[in-house]
Amino acid sequence: MINLQGVIPAVRNMKDFDRILNSKQKYIILLETRLSLLRHAVKYAQKMDKQVLVHADLIQGLKSDEFGIEFLLRDIKVDGLISTRSNVISHAKKNKVTSIQRLFALDSQALEHNIKIINTLKPDYIEILPGVVPEILEEVHEKTGIPIIAGGLIRTKQDVENALNKGAKAITTSFVHLWEL
Repeated sequence: MINLQGVIPAVRNMKDFDRILNSKQKYIILLETRLSLLRHAVKYAQKMDKQVLVHADLIQGLKSDEFGIEFLLRDIKVDGLISTRSNVISHAKKNKVTSIQRLFALDSQALEHNIKIINTLKPDYIEILPGVVPEILEEVHEKTGIPIIAGGLIRTKQDVENALNKGAKAITTSFVHLWEL
């Protein structure tokens, strides 16, 4: 399992991808990438000594079924998978690839439902969106014992500090100005 901590860049476009390759950051999260670009991007990032986590649900042209996930793991050789889908997390765990279950904290019922699923799946990390609700970060960690990543609506240095102070082990953000914190 990858040891995620601090701010982790969530890349939405190739311009930001090129920028992060020349940084000190060790990890990259690829969001909203086209399937046709994925192999080259992952291979190039790994050549630059980066580890690549891919949000499987957001890869354009990929179906997040058993065969799509097998393709990401065996052919593309991603270092980790992020998903809201249980089947993706299960496949990642079976293949000993870092698994991050993305959880949207929409309301109390959705939160409790997701916590039940997470306690069954036991992903390596839980990414909670929005990450600007520190009390939810603490609550989910207390109920699962799984390391928390705060993501979504993290816009300022204060947002990063608040999440880390409330127990988040890492922060994901696409705001470039926060990547070097």
